[in-house]
Amino acid sequence: MLAVILSGCEEVGYYRQAIAGEYQILAHEKPIAKLIDDPATPPKLKSQFEKVLKLRQFAKQELKEPADKLYVKYTDVHRPYVVWNVNVASPLSFESKTWWFLVVGRASYRGYFNESAARRYAEQWKKRGWDVYVDGIQTYSTLGWFRDPLLNTFIYEREADLADIIFHELGHRRLFVAGDTDFNEAFATTVAAEGVRRWYKSGHDPKEYELYLTERRQENDFVKLVLASRDQLQAVYSNDALPDIEKLRRKAEIIGELRGNYAKLKTRWGVKKSGYDGWFSEPINNAKLNTIAAYYELEPGFQAVLRAQGGDMEKFYDAISKLAKMPLDKRHAALTEAAAASSHS
Repeated sequence: MLAVILSGCEEVGYYRQAIAGEYQILAHEKPIAKLIDDPATPPKLKSQFEKVLKLRQFAKQELKEPADKLYVKYTDVHRPYVVWNVNVASPLSFESKTWWFLVVGRASYRGYFNESAARRYAEQWKKRGWDVYVDGIQTYSTLGWFRDPLLNTFIYEREADLADIIFHELGHRRLFVAGDTDFNEAFATTVAAEGVRRWYKSGHDPKEYELYLTERRQENDFVKLVLASRDQLQAVYSNDALPDIEKLRRKAEIIGELRGNYAKLKTRWGVKKSGYDGWFSEPINNAKLNTIAAYYELEPGFQAVLRAQGGDMEKFYDAISKLAKMPLDKRHAALTEAAAASSHS
């Protein structure tokens, strides 16, 4: 309430839609235990609920995540995404526009529960000459403020993807650093990947795990491709000898090369269609490239720390908690150094 009182009209409207969106979720949630017992509940949905109950227990025991009282209710929001994130970046640098929020501090995205509202806000920045990207999001964590329910936006995902989502979001509950989107997302991504690996190693469907590993390898190829192009662009943007018009020309050229390299990558994969086709079918700009970096650029560092702790999750969390207390630039540098040291060992 204080934040709303001290905000301008635009901010009042933003917090109002956020409150209304969260209320819609909480007001319509139903206990999954009752839905499982209800004969009117579709069998497929019951099956997914039962998987989630097992995944929650696994997350608590194996990953040491705080799963109690989370994902025990269900809400159908009657749309494909729960929120739409607006990402904004400078057209000639990877400097992201950030916003300050209660609890989470600064974040490099601004979430809306309504797609039209998100796109209207994004258009304001686009008219000012910034790169913008609106990204539909299936799930998010309220970081302990509410007991997050399951949502229709992700409940029907395949087992591996459902496990990844549950482990990822619970990871945010285990550790979250206000004001550091890249750190938080790469941490949760690392925990989720480790969780899915352990889930299938514990005796679940080996064929499903093989499919997951194939998709994970393709994901790694995609991320490397995007980050390599991002590095190329960074070199162009930081070259003070180049005029802006030349930087923009090189930007378009490098993004064109990225699309061409993706086509070659699909040939190497031996597929005509890929889950990344949608990403490439729309405009690519700095804001969009930043969303990939946020989730994956620091991930090798987290993986290196996990290996250094022998896979012991409590020791891993302790080590990461120490990093979290460092200033942002130093914690990022420490993770980059850990990744580099691990790759040479």
